[in-house]
Amino acid sequence: MPEPAHFPATSQLAGCIGAVQIRTDAESCFAASFDNSRFSFLPEAVIFPRDEQDVATVLRLANQHRVPVTVRGAGSGTAGAAAPLRGGWVLSLAQWKNIEIDSAASMAFVQPGAITGEVDAAAAQHGLFYPPDPSSVKYCTIGGNIATNAGGLRAAKYGVCRDYVYGLEGFLPTGEFVRWGGPVRKYVSGYNLKDLWIGSEGTLGVITKAILKLVPRPVCRHTFLLAFSSDEAALEAATALLEKHIVPSVLEFLDRQTVTCAERRNGFPVFPPEALGGNSSAPPSILLLELDGVPAAVAEESARVREWASSALAFRETADPAAAEKLWNVRRTCSQAMFQLGNAKLNEDIVVPLRGYIPLIQFTREIMARTGLATPTFGHAADGNFHIHIMYNRDDPDQCRRAEEGILLMMQKVVELGGAITGEHGIGITKSPFLRLQHSPAEINAMLAIKHALDPNNILAPDQIFKVTNIWEHTPVKVTLPWDKH
Repeated sequence: MPEPAHFPATSQLAGCIGAVQIRTDAESCFAASFDNSRFSFLPEAVIFPRDEQDVATVLRLANQHRVPVTVRGAGSGTAGAAAPLRGGWVLSLAQWKNIEIDSAASMAFVQPGAITGEVDAAAAQHGLFYPPDPSSVKYCTIGGNIATNAGGLRAAKYGVCRDYVYGLEGFLPTGEFVRWGGPVRKYVSGYNLKDLWIGSEGTLGVITKAILKLVPRPVCRHTFLLAFSSDEAALEAATALLEKHIVPSVLEFLDRQTVTCAERRNGFPVFPPEALGGNSSAPPSILLLELDGVPAAVAEESARVREWASSALAFRETADPAAAEKLWNVRRTCSQAMFQLGNAKLNEDIVVPLRGYIPLIQFTREIMARTGLATPTFGHAADGNFHIHIMYNRDDPDQCRRAEEGILLMMQKVVELGGAITGEHGIGITKSPFLRLQHSPAEINAMLAIKHALDPNNILAPDQIFKVTNIWEHTPVKVTLPWDKH
């Protein structure tokens, strides 16, 4: 077996930080070779730094020897940003999990490996709330959330990760320590490089600490599940709600293809046929809506929602958390339920403006007619961040070709509608073929200039985002990840 390309650098690193912090065995390298995209690229070593000094040493040696470095948390990202495309070293920060809450300041001081749901649970002990809630909230890490500027179901009311970051500490790709922002609510000293790191997908620096904003925890919630006769009717109703300036904490849309899958998986209809006027042949389109806040405000908004809900075929509502969980069932099961339609899916988290909702959903059905592949769609109707899926069988070359054709057409349509090719998943490698649909050469060159200025030796995640990677040339690995079971 030939010696790994960066073996001398790895040996030198072991002498500096200790061999026990470095793993080169096949099992460890494979586990760090992919994220939720399942595209695997083997690193030569996985490094588990003990402290900031270890991180600095890793980056300095990587620059000296030109070793690619990919930063990794839980690996729950879906765009391949944590996959070491060029091999080299994986810098794992998943074990950096410390969380400290400053109740008086309403701030959380966290390490990048802290699980997002655990940050919110720690805040809850003080009556505080960390709102960003990606669907992988029980597994994903704060570092990964910052890297992709994650949002989640509550983003329309509460905003995205960027809105909750007061400060970041970490290292430039060169190994130099930096601090952007701090434990203060106002900070305008120098350029705002904190926001440059947020959403940069691990290409501009390594985060070792984040200072997060917390807000008062909502006292109560009220949940509605509504059925509509068509996808268009549901999206028109969502638009009408937003025009009333009612801002729900959650407003989720599920198209009829998605609801059909969920009903088959669960073995029962979301609404009984008699509630829908006896029409059992066509499942409805669904809106899931949740209000939160203080009791008086929630009660007032609930009354306005009931009036608005008169356009629905049927609706159910509850203020009881246990009953609300049952209403949430259709949303929680829809993603896995889609695999009835194919053994693989392309999942694109696009964003369109309000005026683009109905043209978008109609175009998903055009894609289905053109390719012969199912296109179930759900997502956040309050902010236009929809998750469009193209379902296909990976072992069928013709279906792969049609899926590739369909997703390119979809991305072109999203840009035509004035939207964005990603809202919270990032570009990584899986969306790299579409980046130039969204951005002009001048915009790309400006981004590359920033990358070169901060990472002159192209150490951090080289070839991610900007170099086109054709994922159809790679076969995803077949693995079961923790979140697949839920």
